[in-house]
Amino acid sequence: MILNILLLIVGFVFLIKGADFFVDGASSTAQNFKVSKMLIGLTIIAFGTSAPEFAVSMQSLAKGSTDMLLGNVIGSNILNVLLILGVAAVIHPIKIKDNTIKKELPLCMLISMLLIVLFLDIRLANGLANEITRSDAIVILLFFSVFIYYLVSLAKQKREKNEDEKPKFKLGKSLLLVAIGLIGIIFGSNMVVNNALGIATKIGLSERVIALTIIAFGTSLPELVTTIVSSKKGEQDLLLGNIIGSNIFNACVVLGIPVALYGTITPSGFNYIDLIMLIASSFLLFVFAETKRVITRFEGCMMLLAFIIYYVLVFVI
Repeated sequence: MILNILLLIVGFVFLIKGADFFVDGASSTAQNFKVSKMLIGLTIIAFGTSAPEFAVSMQSLAKGSTDMLLGNVIGSNILNVLLILGVAAVIHPIKIKDNTIKKELPLCMLISMLLIVLFLDIRLANGLANEITRSDAIVILLFFSVFIYYLVSLAKQKREKNEDEKPKFKLGKSLLLVAIGLIGIIFGSNMVVNNALGIATKIGLSERVIALTIIAFGTSLPELVTTIVSSKKGEQDLLLGNIIGSNIFNACVVLGIPVALYGTITPSGFNYIDLIMLIASSFLLFVFAETKRVITRFEGCMMLLAFIIYYVLVFVI
């Protein structure tokens, strides 16, 4: 137990320092390529920080742990919005651009709703069990292709004036920082997840609780640390793109590819409160973003309160 705690601390050190390199490198890469930082956030940062979720999902399904797979995706997406964006908004109010409200957030909500519709076979299709089939996974991946098309169109758009600034580092050093930072983030998150999981197992927590808490929080640590660092550095497009891109990547790729490869999953340990909170968190983000084009500190506190209430329910239920 003591060794687990020490390795947990070391993992956090790798995470924090890796995120620092990662954000600086990603921001400078955007300036070198003269593309929007939102695009970098939606792609390099989002996909990179979602690597732990993907690795855990592949390992979980390979071992037949379907509850762990779905809990990883649902828990991570809820954490990304309520905890991570909540913390970021408390640190500094987050300004939202029109393009994000009109395109990126609605797409994120649509994919979350699609995931729930495909899962609720008993309620919506009179099925014998709630399951996600290989054909469901293919549908999810087709929706991801729509997101990829949007990213391509975003890359072709003219850059904004404030993104014509001189890069902080040359392209080679920028990409090196991204690579080093990503390695530190993934290595650190793996250390945190593995040792936290070891502690939780010794305590005697159920697979559902472990998936929705330890695993979801652990695999979301890259997003959390990257978002906090981005917020402190004033890189709001990077942090917002990171969360939106990560949630879309989680729902489509982290869930879709393992199920497409291994076949139908039938998670048994989930409550409707988990699915309701997945949609509620996306809707809450959209409402806060749309009303004033900014997520205020007060709204960030509201997100954190919703996060606390949900996880109290997770342990109670």
